Amino acid sequence: MIVIVKPQATAEQMEHLLERIRQYGLQPMVSTGSERTVVGLLGDERLLPDGALESLPAVEQVMPILKPYKLVSREFKSTDTVIEVRGIPIGGRQIQVIAGPCSVETPEQMRSSAEAVKAAGCRLMRGGAFKPRTSPYTFQGVGDEGLDYFRTAADAVGLPIVTELMDVRKIDLFLEKGVDVIQIGTRNMQNFDLLKEVGRLDVPVILKRGLSATIKEWLMAAEYIAAHGNHRIIFAERGIRTFETAYRNVLDVTAIPVLKRETHLPVIVDPSHAGGKAWLVPQLSKAAIAAGADGLLVESHPCPEEAWCDADQALSPEQLTTLMGDLRRIAEAIGREL
Repeated sequence: MIVIVKPQATAEQMEHLLERIRQYGLQPMVSTGSERTVVGLLGDERLLPDGALESLPAVEQVMPILKPYKLVSREFKSTDTVIEVRGIPIGGRQIQVIAGPCSVETPEQMRSSAEAVKAAGCRLMRGGAFKPRTSPYTFQGVGDEGLDYFRTAADAVGLPIVTELMDVRKIDLFLEKGVDVIQIGTRNMQNFDLLKEVGRLDVPVILKRGLSATIKEWLMAAEYIAAHGNHRIIFAERGIRTFETAYRNVLDVTAIPVLKRETHLPVIVDPSHAGGKAWLVPQLSKAAIAAGADGLLVESHPCPEEAWCDADQALSPEQLTTLMGDLRRIAEAIGREL
């Protein structure tokens, strides 16, 4: 349920509304837009008597939210949410490309990666210190010291960092190292205990779609994060599993406009994990931006053939620079900027 607040409501009337909601055992969540303020009600709405709020001076209208995902829905907030990462907007008119290697390897590799990402014009950097792998015998990431390599390299060129969190026991380490954006990977999309914990943080979260997750399941996973207080959520489409084996995953371009209709939160795309081949990444990237994506997660490496993880899908610095130029032209054509 949401309460639409009158435009002329005073601060005292607004506080009276919030206090009344709390008296009924519900938690108010305020969303202030350019034209309207909306208050979402979290909890058992059966505790709220009929007509309990409609007569309050601040209230214009009380409406039920029919979607099972409440806080992330367009019904709760009709305008697009823009999430800022160190002053860099994700969502809105600007499109952001987050580039970097699949995995953190060495200080030298991360330094070269950061310099190439910055030179290409990207404003955020990705990299995995901890890597979920299908086989327990393959490279699992450098671990804790990898965050130091990543942080040092990115700070040298002024790039915020995006990295994957797999274990709640690493949250304090991530906060200590100043991770700018926490990524929840495909395999953890429905790790609800992990979602609850990142929901208690004031750190932006990229939520990747599960291998075979429906749009509704994906939105409900985001609701777990939002329900625990963190509304700085970014959806990331990374391809879904089907019967096809000619490429790694099927990039669900249709998911982009569908999500844009269902949620006010930003939507980005990972073309690298979708295609699984470097030569597919430019085409998939262009399709994603043309379809309305707010950004991309692109794997790049100073020397792709020497990458310790996912070498086939990493772009070289030269390929990344070329891609950025192509994407700028597409962004301009649809009235946005890169």
